[in-house]
Amino acid sequence: MQPIKALLISNGIEGLPKMFQANERIQYTLAEIDRDFDPDLQDYDLVIAPNGTDHVALYRIRHKIRQFLDHGGTLFCFDGWFTDWIPGNRWVMDNSKKTVDIRYCIQEDSAGLAQHFSIDHLNYTHGISGWWACGYIEPAGGAEVLIADTWGRAMMVIDRVSTPGLIVLTASGPLGDFGYGTTDDGGSTQAMSDLYQAILPLVSSAKTWIA
Repeated sequence: MQPIKALLISNGIEGLPKMFQANERIQYTLAEIDRDFDPDLQDYDLVIAPNGTDHVALYRIRHKIRQFLDHGGTLFCFDGWFTDWIPGNRWVMDNSKKTVDIRYCIQEDSAGLAQHFSIDHLNYTHGISGWWACGYIEPAGGAEVLIADTWGRAMMVIDRVSTPGLIVLTASGPLGDFGYGTTDDGGSTQAMSDLYQAILPLVSSAKTWIA
């Protein structure tokens, strides 16, 4: 099987390449955001917007991203987005809930992803809850809410309905091949890496891009 060809959007955040390391399953190409940012997407299976993404820059190429999805491409966004560049879904920044009360749970899981990662490790890091994601997603009608919070708000969405392609979204919950470097809790970093590995096969099953 050919490795997934992924375009990783970079806003110059230190350590990003260490979070997404190429392997036999996936090859990454870094796309640095600058004043002339206008990447060609047609040669890729997957576009990744990691935590800390410049959403203004992605808003400027939203029509190109929509075309990519309309041809069966896959989009991963692991960051809350404040501009309307992702079809069908909306992120809402909301810090009105106390993090001490937040728990994440599996809501819908048609692909059986929950068996590959620990939801408990997303719930707590060093005994602190509510650390993984912020705000929530208003998902497209018919999209699958994989992870919800205490109040049933969507934290992670798998959207196969808004476009012919596949959209996987978190409410700013970071994921990566290597784990996230801002926490030294081995359980939490392992859960994020495990969840990322679990969703990669979804790319292969959705891949129908024709140049």
